[in-house]
Amino acid sequence: MKISKVCILGGSGFVGRNLISKLVSKGIQSLVLTRSPPQHKDLQVLPGVQLLAANIFDTKTIVPHLAGCDAFINLVGILNEGSNKQGFKQAHVALVDAVIKACRTAGISRLLHMSALNANQDQGPSRYLFTKGEGENLAHKPSHPHINVTSFCPSVIFGANDSFFNRFADLLTLAPIPFPLACPDTRFAPIYVGDVADAFIHTLTHHDTFGRRFNLCGPRVFTLEALVNYTAQQLGLKRKIVRLNDRASRLQAEILGRMPGQPFSIDNYLSLQVDSVCQHNDLLDLGIAPTDINDIVPLYLGLTQRQQRLSRWRQGG
Repeated sequence: MKISKVCILGGSGFVGRNLISKLVSKGIQSLVLTRSPPQHKDLQVLPGVQLLAANIFDTKTIVPHLAGCDAFINLVGILNEGSNKQGFKQAHVALVDAVIKACRTAGISRLLHMSALNANQDQGPSRYLFTKGEGENLAHKPSHPHINVTSFCPSVIFGANDSFFNRFADLLTLAPIPFPLACPDTRFAPIYVGDVADAFIHTLTHHDTFGRRFNLCGPRVFTLEALVNYTAQQLGLKRKIVRLNDRASRLQAEILGRMPGQPFSIDNYLSLQVDSVCQHNDLLDLGIAPTDINDIVPLYLGLTQRQQRLSRWRQGG
């Protein structure tokens, strides 16, 4: 199966940018659907990358732009709904349905779909995991047999500009007092964004991956507390972690969930009730050796970065 051009939804995000760079290196063109192309002009300078302002739900309008695309990649996902109580349903389910309709109408027969580890339509403990599972099942539904689907379920993804280590780094930098941590014993197997992108690239043209769902994890398992302590060490900070019990963790979620931006919500708390680890790491089946956090994280969470964070904070940015 030859792939010369792909359409990407969510291409301007963290995973998308890393994936596009690898596609460029393979000589594969990318049509990136985004709400605001002017905000992502840096992507347009890459060879073979085109940005298009388009609404995926408007099938009639979008299909003509998909001409020449051999595959569709959906990377969209949100961690909180904010004030939109249907946000998860729209982003994780309705959007997948719109993608399938667009692929069917445009004659695109290959679809790569980003799901999440522990996504489960039947037993998902949170709305995030429940709707992620529903969207994943919809993508693999037998009612569209002419679309060959592969989905990916990663643990927490790390890399420069990630929203995990960088988020905790910002919080730790601004919190000289003891740091209260909810759900400290929840376990993760952090996976490098470059490995996730490699998994997408590898499966793009491999027929034996059609219809499969890949659980992706890094080489080691850590508790959340261990990862936060690791972040502090990389920043050269000494912070006392206060382990919150279940009741206090839920209370913290209720309080922070009412704050602007929802830094931690009840749905986040519910997602943390299940460990984000792989019983079998399918990354190995793809012939990809998982990258350890020690090989990457120190490169972007060093002392220089700490000084830059403090400087931005002092300047109000």
